[in-house]
Amino acid sequence: MSIGGAATEGEGLGPLAEPRLHCWHTGVLLSEGEAPALSPNARAGGEPPRFCGQCGRRMVVQVHPRGWSATCSRHGSVDSEVWERFVLQQKLRETAQ
Repeated sequence: MSIGGAATEGEGLGPLAEPRLHCWHTGVLLSEGEAPALSPNARAGGEPPRFCGQCGRRMVVQVHPRGWSATCSRHGSVDSEVWERFVLQQKLRETAQ
């Protein structure tokens, strides 16, 4: 996990691990079909995740001058650096398909 540091590829990503079951911004179960309504800022990537993608629990989010960190009580922590790398990898996978 990335507690206090950056996760490397192949290392557990805690709240970001795939397959993702819950929306990171609303906590809604993704298998319920309808995509949750997000604020424009969340859609643009300007909001840190508030809910764990694995269990849907609300995470403790701390915003600091260099970014943010979010911690799920069950699945560990993720920070803004790991999040940005994760989102970039997801976009690269989508364009490769």
